Amino acid sequence: MQKILFSLVLVLIISSCSTPEKPKMNDLAEAYVKLVLEIGQYNSDFVDAYYGPEEWKPTTVILDTMPAADFLTRATHLIEKVDALVTNSFSEIDKARHRMFKKQLIAVKTKLEMLSGKTYSFDAEAKLLYDADPPHFTEEHFNKLLETLEEELPGEGELSTRYNDFANQFIIPKEKLDTVFRVAITEARKRTNHHFKLPENEDFVLEYVNDKSWSGYNYYQGKSKSLIQINTDFPIFIQRAIDLACHEGYPGHHVFNALLEQNLVDAKGWKEFSVYPLFSPQSLIAEGSANYGIEVAFPGDERVAFEKEVLFPIAGLDATQADTYYKILGLMGQLNYAGNEAARKYLNGEISREEAAKWLEKYLFYAPDRALQRTRFIDQYRSYVINYNLGKDLVADYVKAKGGTVDEPEKRWAIFKELLSNPHTASSLK
Repeated sequence: MQKILFSLVLVLIISSCSTPEKPKMNDLAEAYVKLVLEIGQYNSDFVDAYYGPEEWKPTTVILDTMPAADFLTRATHLIEKVDALVTNSFSEIDKARHRMFKKQLIAVKTKLEMLSGKTYSFDAEAKLLYDADPPHFTEEHFNKLLETLEEELPGEGELSTRYNDFANQFIIPKEKLDTVFRVAITEARKRTNHHFKLPENEDFVLEYVNDKSWSGYNYYQGKSKSLIQINTDFPIFIQRAIDLACHEGYPGHHVFNALLEQNLVDAKGWKEFSVYPLFSPQSLIAEGSANYGIEVAFPGDERVAFEKEVLFPIAGLDATQADTYYKILGLMGQLNYAGNEAARKYLNGEISREEAAKWLEKYLFYAPDRALQRTRFIDQYRSYVINYNLGKDLVADYVKAKGGTVDEPEKRWAIFKELLSNPHTASSLK
């Protein structure tokens, strides 16, 4: 009996002297959330949304200068601890969580370095922040696309002038904006709710603002609530009603955040998803799915039909030229990557702000003041611009590769919902 007692005591002594248990994902998630929130005190763009425990919010006094060295040390240590986790026994979904967590941490560390003065090339920055490799296009590529547009918009003068003269007949009158947007959002919501079981209490507030570098923004509030803001600095064209209704609302940002909160934060307890650092791989999925969601909600000819039959009359616009307008918009969509090239050249120091604006005027037909506003966006968000078009293309390819095609709408909605409800980054979509 004494030998047995001695053995038990010895085991207890050895256990008490052994290496402490390694931290688990949930412990690291808490440290990560608190770090991101602390950094967010020093940069208003850093945290896009937070809907985690109230007690995790910073209680420390903000210093005059951001303690970058301390933040970088903490981020580096978190990356090391995530690397050290033994994942052999992880399920596939746990492995996906682990991979995304590390990439989010790398992005946080990278943005910290940038806030501290470190510079990266456009492509290196995009890789570190968004886990993506932006494609390159030559000026000749865009010039050939302009030649095609020349055939659709015959006449005298600059092509951009001819386009803007034609497009101006499709501007939503300011006094009709709110009605048009609310009808568009209601339709997008109805279509999304038909395929997704959205939380019963989900809702949004719609506001109109000025003096912003963006055209629309969703501020997710948590508990399935959003604040959606529309910038009215410049005229808003009729197609933007469905674009913004889907992108900012249904099945875009509002739905994406609600599903992450519902399925990952609340159901699984994965608290790292309770904070959304804007400059991170999550944004490529967020922006890409929000843009692709427009096609999911309004497939094929359904969008143009709805706009011509419902939105045009509400806005008091003549729909007789609508088919020509949307054909031209489709061709212009192929010029979309010209904006990325302007940002790349500008941020890499190859061209000036004025030259970047001229590039946007030539290839995206921006009016001069709108082009300069877009350079403000590039200044503020930098390589973030890739998330809209490259993100959309990656999401579209992923959904199609799994069988979610236009002629299989139910399957497309199902795959799209799976994408919105689980950990994904650009590299996991390939």
